[in-house]
Amino acid sequence: MTQAQYAKSANSSVQAIAALKASDPKLAAWICRIGPIAVPKAQRFSLVNALARSILYQQLSGKAAETIIGRLEVLAAESEFSPGTLARLSDAEFRSVGVSGNKAKALKSLADHALAGALPGPRQLGKMPNQALVDMLLPIRGVGRWTVEMLLMFRLGRTDVLPVDDLGVRNGAKLVHGLSEMPKPKALATLGEQYWAPHYTLASLYLWRVVELAKHDAKNPELSP
Repeated sequence: MTQAQYAKSANSSVQAIAALKASDPKLAAWICRIGPIAVPKAQRFSLVNALARSILYQQLSGKAAETIIGRLEVLAAESEFSPGTLARLSDAEFRSVGVSGNKAKALKSLADHALAGALPGPRQLGKMPNQALVDMLLPIRGVGRWTVEMLLMFRLGRTDVLPVDDLGVRNGAKLVHGLSEMPKPKALATLGEQYWAPHYTLASLYLWRVVELAKHDAKNPELSP
């Protein structure tokens, strides 16, 4: 990133934070405490590799998933998983490195879609609307809306993603707005339209941090403001 691009990005982030603080005074108090957060920038990546790793991480601790991924990299003899390799590996080979039967089927489904040309290429990926990408990837076994939303946020750098099914975001909204229970996805979407549009991704990042801070405060009440 050039100095001019960095300055433009930093200025954009400052403007987005100011807009959120102005539109949601309750979140503003947490933003002041948390400090600036930058929305992840778009990056070059392999869609198959990114989705394969997301599938492997599902329902596992980070450490357990990393161990299995490391073993699979050795078995596959590649650091970025390719559709050809995923299609070639047998169920027994997947099991030998700790990949469950369901995840092996999901990885095979991913490979099948890629080899059939049913996945977008890098240029198309960058231009596709959020919902269009969700619709294209959902037919892959083991890939849900949340998986695609994380891809949109952290790989494609989209600034307008609100993962309404995410428990952390829903809990953050509950804490910020003093709700009696976590809002349902539809209610969270309504909150988003009222307070956070169009800076949904940035709001989500703050809501995740709110949950972390609230847990810290509960463990260290003497340090909470």
